[in-house]
Amino acid sequence: MTERHVIESRDEYLDAVRIIAQGTGPIAVDAERASGYRYSQRAYLIQLYRRDAGLFLFDPPAVGRFDELNDAIGNEEWVLHAASQDLACLREVGLNPSTIFDTELAARLLGLPRVGLGTVVEELLGIHLAKEHSAADWSTRPLPAAWLEYAALDVELLIDVRDKLADMLDAGGKRAIASQEFDATLARQPKVQRQDPWRRLSGLNTVRGARNLAIARELWTERDAVARESDTAPGRLVPDASLVAAVKAEPRTGSALAALREFKGRASRTELPRWWAAIERGLRTEDLPPLRGSSGDTLPPPRAWADRNPEADARLKAAREAVAAISDDLAIPIENLLTPDTLRRVAWNPPEPPTADAVANALAGLSARPWQIDATAQAIAAAFVESSQTVADAPKTES
Repeated sequence: MTERHVIESRDEYLDAVRIIAQGTGPIAVDAERASGYRYSQRAYLIQLYRRDAGLFLFDPPAVGRFDELNDAIGNEEWVLHAASQDLACLREVGLNPSTIFDTELAARLLGLPRVGLGTVVEELLGIHLAKEHSAADWSTRPLPAAWLEYAALDVELLIDVRDKLADMLDAGGKRAIASQEFDATLARQPKVQRQDPWRRLSGLNTVRGARNLAIARELWTERDAVARESDTAPGRLVPDASLVAAVKAEPRTGSALAALREFKGRASRTELPRWWAAIERGLRTEDLPPLRGSSGDTLPPPRAWADRNPEADARLKAAREAVAAISDDLAIPIENLLTPDTLRRVAWNPPEPPTADAVANALAGLSARPWQIDATAQAIAAAFVESSQTVADAPKTES
């Protein structure tokens, strides 16, 4: 196995930029984070491959900003697998492509049964790609040789995969569709953080009463602060289950909290004063949270539609069936043809009258791509009209 070299100095990085700029064709890019180990989502390794330039492994914390590299290749096509997972951490260090080819997304649009990089490489190139280090702690230094080999192969084969997929997209008449999807991935904005992020606490649904919810809120907030300070994944400090157990046990002293067997985690005792202070704040506060968080523009779950809005329920069921048929005809997964949330929203609040043009405008307002609208608007409109007639013809039950 060839020993892989990691670029850690600015001088060596600048030398690499000059070599990469002289390469030819698209640039394969990947990034490794330390999700599940670190609080941040920063890149701890960036891999890059270009024909006639070769492979480069960069240590982002050591190199710093990558503006010079972005200036050299920013207008070229970048090839990534599952680009939406890496774009944020790449942009954080100054790497911001203007054009991408997403091999995972292309594989989905082509209807490949499995779209992980390893399976796509094996199916298209006949090469087995081991993926045993995908969930490793990439903040580890030095990085083990086996990890570097894994990381290198992620990009060394990616251009060949891209070329195969591009040919298949052309043959299937899906190249324009893929281009729209790639552009949409680049333009997608980060999700707005929810108003009460502490309500994501796993097991919070078992907590009863506003006072206990206040304690849960203070514990989650304190853990988030400790995690941010130490750049450690919150769950590695104190798991969600331990926070919920502490809330439900209702300890009245720090000693009682320390004695709680279910309260565990690497920081459960080393940061005990902070956890107890958080519980005390929850016990004293007059700012009690509502029992249910703000739903914002969240729709009711579809299982509740039949009772809450029978007409919308009928529209959704009819439209789902129509979209599923189109998905089969195009050999495109239904979630890529039109996201379930988009279909639910237009079914819950349809245009009146539900003509094809009106549905098309509604879909566009929900950020559906032109190809998705062209493929589905007419069928959805017809399904809405049919469902309305079905509801109107249904026998009325006497109250």
